[in-house]
Amino acid sequence: MKRVAKWLSLSVLALGLIGCSNGNDDTGNQSISIALWDEKASDAIDGAIASFKEKHPGVEVTVTYSPFSQYWTTLRTSIGGGAGPDLFWMNAVNFYQYAQPGLIQNLEPFIEGDADFEKSDYYESMIDLYSYDDNLYGAPYFVDAVGLYYNKDIFDQAGVDYPDESWTWEDIERVGAELTNKEEGIYGYLAPIVHNQSGYYNYIHQAGGAIVSEDQTQSGFRSDAAVEAFQFVERLIDQGISPGIKSQIQNDNNQLFMSNQLAMMPAISVMAVMYREELGDKVDVAPLPSYKEDTAILHGISWAMNRGAEHPELAWELMKELTGETGNTIIAETGFSTPAARTAADLWLESLPDMNLQVFIDAQETGSPYPLSRNTMEWQRMETTEIQGAFLSGEPMEDVLERVGLEMERMLNQGLDE
Repeated sequence: MKRVAKWLSLSVLALGLIGCSNGNDDTGNQSISIALWDEKASDAIDGAIASFKEKHPGVEVTVTYSPFSQYWTTLRTSIGGGAGPDLFWMNAVNFYQYAQPGLIQNLEPFIEGDADFEKSDYYESMIDLYSYDDNLYGAPYFVDAVGLYYNKDIFDQAGVDYPDESWTWEDIERVGAELTNKEEGIYGYLAPIVHNQSGYYNYIHQAGGAIVSEDQTQSGFRSDAAVEAFQFVERLIDQGISPGIKSQIQNDNNQLFMSNQLAMMPAISVMAVMYREELGDKVDVAPLPSYKEDTAILHGISWAMNRGAEHPELAWELMKELTGETGNTIIAETGFSTPAARTAADLWLESLPDMNLQVFIDAQETGSPYPLSRNTMEWQRMETTEIQGAFLSGEPMEDVLERVGLEMERMLNQGLDE
């Protein structure tokens, strides 16, 4: 699916080298620049650009793929300096940092009267995720719901039935113990600690809690639900069903799964193609096991428009190609991830027909939104450090959760009364 040669011909080396649309090039043609971090999306990007160029042959489009570890720092620096790409990928963690200070365009003026873009065509979770003050600031691109991937060979060898929609936390513990084989280095389940989106965020919601209150002033870590969630994780690690924190830090969890060392692992829909390429038909996916609630965290990526885009109307036309029928069709056919447009769901299901991708579509009805606030990045950094530190040190989790909750609430409410 990767097209390295084409990528190199389309890309420049860093976001900072791209100005907002770059005005006109030497031939007098207008140009638009876009930026993202995942080269595996290149087929969808290239297809949307080709469709756009058919309608706007005189417009040059340049694309930059940057490592995720560098993406946000470079993006914020370039936009803060009055430059940066015209269109770029946005995630929920960083959304408020761009929408609240007006670094990205409100899309409502473009949507109004444009029959080619209807918000109702997209999953409601994505519209809600990228709306600020009831206005859409990010055009939905693809969805990241969480499912339970499992290795059918490990289940078959143990003579255990595959997971299904009836499973609960109790099944994870019971079956996970049956699948664990210390002699062969196989864990029955991975309880993610280093990845909150696929791990304990789900458990807290399944226990009836939330990560942050709707008014974004209260932390969900100071709750019985959070305590139950982490007690579940601790039991799995203590019983040897799940790798512990040191193993999760030292090893790539995806590699553990793809090297047949994990029988089950919660992960997002984007991983389906890679898992299938590595494990073939012995990998499948089921809904996340439930507890008090049947739910999974919903996230996804959108396209945002730079407030300084020199040609905003042209940028909007390209954004529609990326997030409309052309872009969604290619995302669906390549299996890259769940398209944000409802109409592309069936195409996506056909991309990996032997996998139960319907799990991720169904999650849109029962899922819980990724936690958002004006300073998500700040308290998440603190949360991650404290929780991983607790697993490393053995400090009582109840004490840590109380401390995390209090500090998170201080951050959430800082400056609100000023």
